[in-house]
Amino acid sequence: MSNRKNHEPLVHISKRDGMTFKKALIIRIGAIAAALILCAIITMIFTGENPFGIYGAMAAGAFGSVRKTWITFQNVSILLLIALALTPAFKMRFWNIGGEGQVLIGGLAAATCMLKLGDKVPNGILILIMFAASVLAGGIWSVIPAIFKAKWNTNETLSTLMMNYIATQLVAFFTVLWEVPKGSGKIGIINQDTNAGWLPNLFGSGFSGSKYLLTIIFAVIITAGMFIYLAFSKQGYEIAVVGESVNTARYVGINVEKVIIRTVFISGAICGLVGLLLVGGINHTLTTTIAGGQGFTAVMVSWLAKFNPFIMILASLLIVFLSRGAGEVATNFGLNQSFSDILTGIILFFIIGCEFFISYKISFRRGGHKK
Repeated sequence: MSNRKNHEPLVHISKRDGMTFKKALIIRIGAIAAALILCAIITMIFTGENPFGIYGAMAAGAFGSVRKTWITFQNVSILLLIALALTPAFKMRFWNIGGEGQVLIGGLAAATCMLKLGDKVPNGILILIMFAASVLAGGIWSVIPAIFKAKWNTNETLSTLMMNYIATQLVAFFTVLWEVPKGSGKIGIINQDTNAGWLPNLFGSGFSGSKYLLTIIFAVIITAGMFIYLAFSKQGYEIAVVGESVNTARYVGINVEKVIIRTVFISGAICGLVGLLLVGGINHTLTTTIAGGQGFTAVMVSWLAKFNPFIMILASLLIVFLSRGAGEVATNFGLNQSFSDILTGIILFFIIGCEFFISYKISFRRGGHKK
């Protein structure tokens, strides 16, 4: 008995049975506060700048003007849409890391329609064709690794990741093929003279948010739709069961292969829609960096929100705020962009790290007893 006590570990980590929402919220708020305090200390030591001035600059970078505010909400919408796209696959325990490539393929499909059909069909019909092409392209691109997973149980993390590189090189190839002017390596603004394929600005030019509002509306609709789909539909139930146990799903009569392919197609289709919004509605051009790494950032958003579509709104807003604020800090204070990235990284590290303490509890051995 004494030997057991002597060899009992000093620290014991065990999974929590559960934690109330209020207590989890307090831990998350405390983590953010601790991160901000640490960032303030680092700022004073290495730059001599007033940390409150830096935080004020971050706020101004995201919400300092009407235009900046609209851009922030537009960026939040794009990140949120990609996170929503990945969520049903993640909930099914299909680790779709290919959001970046699926967005690029959707954007490539939209750009192809704009360039090849811009002067051949009316604009309204062109936009409908672009919508169908982008959604189908994103869905098909994601289904390729899904079929291999469903039929032969291949590693979807590796295959979806590799598909990103293939998509990037395809976009690079067509960018050079369609470059204007020749030798520039860029497509330039597509159909700048005719605006063919450009998604409409809502409520006209007199409304300051007209060019940003369409993306935000899509994000609102798909957020509500994804919540209903996952929580109340039969397909959402099947996704949850497959995610919990493939064997249980087969035992109750669920066609697991069909659920995997269907769910991942939906995931890719929404990413393809994001590609359409980026090419047809925001940038009006196509580049290999048009997704801006948000396909990977969205993975973190989905995990932080525990696959809850409404919590993803807050997670997306936080990450976009940090990103835009960091850029403003670098500009206003003449600091290296890397310093702003350090601050952002510290805050995100604390936010992600606090999830450990929400999911697990730490017990210490004192005098032969755990406390």
